[in-house]
Amino acid sequence: MARNLILLSSALLVIGLTHVGTIAVDTIGGTPRVPCYFIFGDSLVDCGNNNDLETSAKANYPPYGMDFPTGVNGRFTNGRTIADLIGQLLGFDSFMTSHASATDEEICRGVNYGSGSAGIREESGSHLGDRVSMDRQLRNHEQIISRISELQQNQSFTDEHLKKCIYIINIGNNDYINNYLMPEKYTTSHEYKMEQYAEVLTQQYTQQLKTLYRLGARKIAVFGLGMIGCAPAEMERFGTDGKCVDWINDAVMLFNDRLKPLVDELNICFPDARFTFINLTNILAPKGGEPLPNKPCCPVRPDGQCVPDGICCPSRALSVYIDSFHPTEIANTVLATRAYTAHSSLDVSPHDIGQLTREISDT
Repeated sequence: MARNLILLSSALLVIGLTHVGTIAVDTIGGTPRVPCYFIFGDSLVDCGNNNDLETSAKANYPPYGMDFPTGVNGRFTNGRTIADLIGQLLGFDSFMTSHASATDEEICRGVNYGSGSAGIREESGSHLGDRVSMDRQLRNHEQIISRISELQQNQSFTDEHLKKCIYIINIGNNDYINNYLMPEKYTTSHEYKMEQYAEVLTQQYTQQLKTLYRLGARKIAVFGLGMIGCAPAEMERFGTDGKCVDWINDAVMLFNDRLKPLVDELNICFPDARFTFINLTNILAPKGGEPLPNKPCCPVRPDGQCVPDGICCPSRALSVYIDSFHPTEIANTVLATRAYTAHSSLDVSPHDIGQLTREISDT
């Protein structure tokens, strides 16, 4: 399951609280700022693609979804994911449909391919069961594009349509949590030192982003990873008495530090595209802000997910984590608002998602 690990300062949570209503009300029902929106990633964006897979990485039971408009749905949070919230900021009046259930009528406006426990590497998360890796998500997207072309019967229209879409990719967490950090189940930590692994992972990710470009994407937001060493599960696992596991954060940062140069390189290689890097580490803990207590809001199973029908804390709007790995809706709100409208140049590079939409409308 995508277990991104979120470290928020108290100030950021207050910002998130003040913007929840804005996202929920002001951006629904208008004209979307772009014609289409495609979502790739892990359980941070999964909206139900894992529901029918043979895997323990699924969230189609309460208390997940308890604050979502339609209840339980397969999202690994109490309400909306960061992808849902960005979709609302883009002006869509409904959430993007999961690839597993998307109809012909829905695919032209976008599809959500996200899959809990998926990674950049094919084997990541495999001990949990089936999942749709990044390579498989790209193959699914290629099939969707072919279907759009069939429906439109006009390849030129399809190509121009796809260039106007927003694409977000939020993946890589499981390549650490459910791969490199599990030496008893995976060989990567035996084969690679931390810096070598970050480089190998970046090389594979580079090819995947180039494939997405080849499939017609031109406005692409690449999300960095959060501070995995600050997740409740990792702190409990390593017995740090509530302190972040610094060596895990250091390992993840080796990968994060390669993403901005990667985006810069892609923008040079493909001047007709606009890749951008969303710096979650800076958004979540700017200037080393003091973190809130990293405690799950629900009672958790040994694997860190919520116990089915567990009673959640009543103060979900003041909690960072719904379980031992996944953010609450309020934390997702902070991430979405800052990714869409950056507060500083350190949040994004070179564009925020809002700027990508304006570039589209100007072309």
